Amino acid sequence: MKIVIPGGSGQIGAVLVRAFVADGHEVVVLSRKSWRTWRASAQADTHSVRHVEWDSETLGRWVTEFDGADVVINLAGRSVNCRYGTRNRREIKESRVKSTRAVGQAIAEAARPPRVWLQASTATIYAHRYDAANDETTGILGGDEPNAPDTWRFSIDVAKSWEQAAIEAHTPNTRQVLLRSAIMMSPDCGGALDYLLRLVRWGLGGKLGDGRQFVSWIQDRDFIRAVYWLIDHDLAGPVNLASPNPLPNAEFMCSLRDAWGCRIGLPTTEWMLEVGTFLMRSESELVLKSRRVIPGRLLGSGFEFEFSAWSEAAQDLCDRWRGIQRPDQS
Repeated sequence: MKIVIPGGSGQIGAVLVRAFVADGHEVVVLSRKSWRTWRASAQADTHSVRHVEWDSETLGRWVTEFDGADVVINLAGRSVNCRYGTRNRREIKESRVKSTRAVGQAIAEAARPPRVWLQASTATIYAHRYDAANDETTGILGGDEPNAPDTWRFSIDVAKSWEQAAIEAHTPNTRQVLLRSAIMMSPDCGGALDYLLRLVRWGLGGKLGDGRQFVSWIQDRDFIRAVYWLIDHDLAGPVNLASPNPLPNAEFMCSLRDAWGCRIGLPTTEWMLEVGTFLMRSESELVLKSRRVIPGRLLGSGFEFEFSAWSEAAQDLCDRWRGIQRPDQS
């Protein structure tokens, strides 16, 4: 297949690019980064990948890559790992909406449009809840929770606007899937697992906050398999990419400590998290919001997870993490 990945220079893009290249597919990454910068940051065999620059907003020469492509996977969007000040909020939202509109327009104008458009979204679109899990049919979309912090409501507004930009695109000959992804766990440098293992190694891998908030996650190998499944199967609309077994943060961290072989894990209180994320120029929402999401449509279509339990997934990830040489390893 020919697979075009706008915004494919981030961590999720690197995971997919590695898999697609290993399987012999033609991969084109659209990135705002220069070729030299992208090669330095990519964690894949860049000799087998073509890089095309775009501004993520306006149509340009990059649109020719869509004509005759089999699959487009749009991952473009500014990182949410920052403080939600006025400028960052504007850039986070605009980067997602404008890039999605540009991708939709390019597909609509292609003489031979791709057969599948996988559009990134997020499980953050669902409401903060403990009582029941959110699937695509029974899930409660957030935004109207009176006691939710302003930053949480902002994230939900971004998610809804992101999906709406894709839905509004006129692409009748291209099947569109909205990837409501939970946190993807991979052993790559700089990812969520890398950060959590740093806490574990420092003896701080206890519960975060009160530990009751649910963590929805998906192992990178299942993420890749799910993407292939969505390419090959006739699913359209929102699809949750998440393990069928989310679990409370306290249990999640306990299993991660066990997988690493660490008995001690000091807890981090909510006020400590607020201070820590402020100093790290990030937001506490990323760890305090309860995301209890299950993949109803994936399971209903016959998809089977290789890693449905966090304990097994964490052990595999820790084993692979140890096999990657990194500057801060200790």
